[in-house]
Amino acid sequence: MQERSEFIDTADGRMEAFIASPDGPGPFSAVVMYQNVGGLSDLMRVMARRVAAQGYYCVVPDLYYRLGKIVIDADSKSEPVLAVRKAVISSLNNGIVMADTRALLDFMAKDPMVRPGPKGTVGYCMGGRFSILAAGHFPGEFMATASLFGVGLLTDAQDSPHLVLGRIEGEIYCGFAEHDPTVPPALVEKFTEHLQMSPVHSITETHPGSQHGYAFPGRVVYHEEASEKSWERIFAMFSRQLSPGG
Repeated sequence: MQERSEFIDTADGRMEAFIASPDGPGPFSAVVMYQNVGGLSDLMRVMARRVAAQGYYCVVPDLYYRLGKIVIDADSKSEPVLAVRKAVISSLNNGIVMADTRALLDFMAKDPMVRPGPKGTVGYCMGGRFSILAAGHFPGEFMATASLFGVGLLTDAQDSPHLVLGRIEGEIYCGFAEHDPTVPPALVEKFTEHLQMSPVHSITETHPGSQHGYAFPGRVVYHEEASEKSWERIFAMFSRQLSPGG
């Protein structure tokens, strides 16, 4: 496996991105992985390596770059950590993350390691929202979209992710936790209804016994069965919509 960090020029500065890809010259089909609240953490690198091990070029942008280098313990209950967490989340909005995604797409278009053509996304927590928005804002670029325990998927705002579902092409997979106060069952049901009314092929499922963050090994909320089921769904979707390359 190959790993490297790159700094990508955006309208607001230079955004660091971690890239993991298989050995060899490529090109490989690309997958953009959107972070959870923790930032570009070692855990996100672990998740990117899991994707690369399946034959894909996986890039994780550091969405907090406007504030400097910030990594947060997502399990911490410390008041200072929670205060920082609230501040860094509020520094992001859907529009600026889509602008960052545009810069990332421009970078990948020039990277010889990236195969031209359809790409995938995987997003966790707030990244689950960004994953869906990216597929809706850049249809044709992203053809395999995965959102795990995504927050803010259906709101009253004009940039709510559910409003772009009709523009998404390819496939979308959404995995939810059974016990998740940030994404309650009623919201999951309503969002699923919107998905089913859109033309994109979709799978949504709620994993019994799981909690928000279930996909992350090493965290207290890790749920192996739910995590592996989600990976199974995601890689099956990638195999239908993307080609690993090499």
